[in-house]
Amino acid sequence: MSLNKHSRRITQDPSLPAARAMLHAVGLTDADLEKAQIGIASTGFDGNPCNMHLNGLAAHARTGTEDAGLCGLIFHTIGISDGISMGTPGMRFSLPSREVIADSMETVVSAQNYDALIAVVGCDKNMPGAMIAMARLNRPSIIIYGGTTASGNWKGRKLNIVSAFEAAGEHRNGTLSDEDFEGIIHNACPGAGACGGMYTANTMACALEAMGLSLPGSSSTPALDDRKRQECKRAGFAMRELLTRDIKPLDLMTAEAFENAIRLILVLGGSTNAVLHMLAVARTAGVHLDLDTFAELSRTTPLLADLAPSGPWLMEDLYQVGGTPAVMKLMLDAGLLHGDCMTVTGRTIAENLAEWPTLTPGQTIVRPVSDPLSATGHIRILRGNLAPEGAVAKITGKEGEVFTGRARVFDGEYDANDAILGGSIEAGDVIVIRYEGPRGGPGMPEMLKPTSAIMGIGLGKSVALITDGRFSGGTHGFVVGHITPEAQDGGPLALVKEGDTITIDAIQMTINVHIADEELQARRQSWTAPPLKATHGVLLKFARTVTSASEGCLTDRFPGK
Repeated sequence: MSLNKHSRRITQDPSLPAARAMLHAVGLTDADLEKAQIGIASTGFDGNPCNMHLNGLAAHARTGTEDAGLCGLIFHTIGISDGISMGTPGMRFSLPSREVIADSMETVVSAQNYDALIAVVGCDKNMPGAMIAMARLNRPSIIIYGGTTASGNWKGRKLNIVSAFEAAGEHRNGTLSDEDFEGIIHNACPGAGACGGMYTANTMACALEAMGLSLPGSSSTPALDDRKRQECKRAGFAMRELLTRDIKPLDLMTAEAFENAIRLILVLGGSTNAVLHMLAVARTAGVHLDLDTFAELSRTTPLLADLAPSGPWLMEDLYQVGGTPAVMKLMLDAGLLHGDCMTVTGRTIAENLAEWPTLTPGQTIVRPVSDPLSATGHIRILRGNLAPEGAVAKITGKEGEVFTGRARVFDGEYDANDAILGGSIEAGDVIVIRYEGPRGGPGMPEMLKPTSAIMGIGLGKSVALITDGRFSGGTHGFVVGHITPEAQDGGPLALVKEGDTITIDAIQMTINVHIADEELQARRQSWTAPPLKATHGVLLKFARTVTSASEGCLTDRFPGK
C-alpha cells in the first residue's frame, strides 16, 4: 500500500512541475518526494509558558518522522494564554481560538496534500482544536501533549497558577502581606509547561490519551522531562504504523472511546470545560454524545483522584506514582474502561496498558475504587426553570450539595469582580453573572478571577456563583456554568432579578429560581435582547455562527460523517 496517497498528487504528477520545484526549494530531494509527507503542527509561541517549548518538541517530532522514513514538515498555528487573558476582554477570544486552530490545521493539511498530521499542543484550546481538525481531515493523526509544568514554591508553600489568582483575594482580605503577594506572583510558574493541576489542559490531555489519540503516558509526562522528547521521536514510528495500516481518527473516535475519555475525566476530577469540548469533538466525528451521556456516566463513575483545584496534588505528583496509564490500568481492572478500543500505537488500550506498572503501592493521590472520594462523579448536569436545556456544575461534595440563596445579579463579569473585591458580597448570596455565553460574551469567557477572589476572601463555602459563561479548570467552589439557553438568547437567566431566591440542588440535579411560571412569563414579555457586544471581526463572526453550549459551541453547524 502506498503511504503517500495524498502527497503523491503533487510529488508524482508530471503536470505539476512547479509544485516539485517549490518543494526542492525547501530542501527536499527526489527521494524525499517519494515519502509520505507529515504535517507537524506546532502551537508554540513565546508569550505563554504552556506553549513556549512546543516548537522545540515539534523539531524532535520531525526527527522522529525522518528516522521512520517519512518526511516531516513543520507548520504553525495560533495559541493564546487563558491564564494571561483571564479577567480581561482578551478572554473572549479563547473559545474562538479553538475554532481558528481547527480551521488552520485542516486548511494547511488539506491545501498542502499532507498524508498525515502530528499536532504538538499545550494550552487549553489547543487539544480540542487539534481533535476537531483530526476528525474533519480523517487522515492518520497523532497528538503530542507538551506536558505539565513543575510546581512553584514560596516560603515552603507549594504553588501553581491558581495560587496567583487566589492571592488577589487573600491580599485584598488582609491575610497576605505585600511581600508574600509578590513572592507568589514571581514563583507560581517556574517555567515551561501547562498549568499544573487537573485544569483544562491536563484534563483534555488525559481525554486524548484515554481515546487512544496520543501515545501512552503523553498526558502525565512533564514538559521538561526527557521522556517527553523521546515521545516526540517515537511518534514518527507510530505514524508509520498508522499509515501502513491506514488507521484514521474516525476509526479511533468511537462511542466507546468517548466513554473511556469521559470516565477518566470523572475519575480524575477534571475540568467542566471538557464537557463543552467533548460535545464539539463528538459532533464533528459524527458520534452521538449529549449532556445526558455525561449525567449517566457521572452517576456510575467514582471520583478517585484528589488533584487540584479541589485537592492538594498536581499532575507532576501523579506522574511520580505511575501517571495516567497507571490510573487507566486501575480503571480497566475495575471494569471502567473499554480495553478493546484501538489506539495510535496500532494496539488496543488493554494491550498498551499491559506494559505499564500499576500505581505505586502506598500512594495517596488516587484512591482505590472500593474507597473513593465520592461514589459518583463531580460533573453534575443540572436542569430546571433556570436551565431548561441544561447546565454544568463541578461539585466534589466538599462544597456541599445543596445551596439556596439570594440572587446578586450582574450583567457581565467585570461588575461582579468589582463587587466581590469591593466587599459587597455576603455569605448566602448566589452571584448571577449573565450575558457571558457564547453569543452574549461573546466567546463564553472563562471566569477564574471571580471564583478565585471568592476563595481568597474566605467565602468559598458560603457563596454560590452561576453563569451562562464558563469557568476555568482551576475553579473550585459551588459554581454552575454553561447555563442554556444563554441570556443573550432570552434564556431564563436573563429574567432573574436582584433578591430572587435561587436553589442549586446537586442531589436532585436541579437549578431553579423560586418564582411562579406566570411571573417568569410576565418578565419575558417585557425583556428585550441587548445588542451583540461585538461589532466586527472574529468575535462578531463567532457570535453569529456559534451553536449553544449544550451543543459544544461549534461554528460548523453541519458537522458529522
